[in-house]
Amino acid sequence: MSTTSAPPTLDEDRLQALLGQAVVEFGATVNAALVVIGDRLGLYAELAASGPLTAPDLAQRTGTAERYVREWLNAQAASGWVGYDPQTGRYSMSLEQAMMFAAPESPAFVAGAFQLALGSADAREHIEEAFATGTGFGWHEHSDDVFDGCRRFFEPGYRANIVQSWIPALEGVHDRLTRGGRVADVGCGHGVSAIVIAQGYPASTVDGSDYHEGSIAEARRLAAQAGVDDRVSFTIASADALLSDGYDLVTSFDCLHDMGDPVGVARQVRAALAPDGAWMIVEPRAGDSVEENLNPVGRAYYAFSTLLCTPSSLAQEGGLALGAQAGESRLREVLESAGFTRVRRAAETPFNLVLEAKP
Repeated sequence: MSTTSAPPTLDEDRLQALLGQAVVEFGATVNAALVVIGDRLGLYAELAASGPLTAPDLAQRTGTAERYVREWLNAQAASGWVGYDPQTGRYSMSLEQAMMFAAPESPAFVAGAFQLALGSADAREHIEEAFATGTGFGWHEHSDDVFDGCRRFFEPGYRANIVQSWIPALEGVHDRLTRGGRVADVGCGHGVSAIVIAQGYPASTVDGSDYHEGSIAEARRLAAQAGVDDRVSFTIASADALLSDGYDLVTSFDCLHDMGDPVGVARQVRAALAPDGAWMIVEPRAGDSVEENLNPVGRAYYAFSTLLCTPSSLAQEGGLALGAQAGESRLREVLESAGFTRVRRAAETPFNLVLEAKP
């Protein structure tokens, strides 16, 4: 007796909805390049500062070619990133639009995220090969847009939260750093997090470390530029190579999931803490199940995880590959297996989980 099933029935409305979504997607993809161009050429900054402007006005003020600027402006207006007045032919930016694209110090600034996304996509041929081989692709093998875009993506959130809410949410750490404490920032990248901590706690010292030589060089430059290089030091070292102990606070910002052996790193951190010291782990916000992460934030983080985080971990010894959406339960497993007995969620934002771990 035949048990063949009936062929699926086409849902025309569903198909049209998916096609509409695809139009939005490929429009967003190609416009990401225009966001980065506008950011680099100062088009957003000038329009926000001097608008409303016509395309010739903006081109003249930024020293760019009017025909390109006109096309760029129309793409931005169609995206909703700038406003357009058909009566005057002028373009402008609202306060909200300016906060997102023309104000690097704003917590809502997103141009760095577009830079990071494009830089990540530059490695797509290498990642395609890794799909077939199962091998990794190291963080250091990416382009400068990944390193600089990562800094510019995370810096606004760090400046808005580290000193104001994240460290004060830890048990007793704020007071210790106010009096003068020692901090280690593991996986510091360009060092912005370490610099922010030093600026917020002028009596404390901060030791940043990262295995990427180019990032450490930039971190040193930025610390000198910020005037905190007398209290902030940066060392080229892997995450499991903390050479000192007695730290009141160890921090890891958006990097534990990138590490090949996060359990080994956790053991090293535990040994480096002073009595009653704390490890603050800031990770991308995620639920513990796939279905909890099927939302716009999870979508972005899963994509970055595929292009950046998972390949980075697989390129290292251990290759645990937690992924950017590991979730709090999985992170707790890592910390507890390394001997941490007190782990709690100390703070959170729409994009971050902040865990406090103590021995």
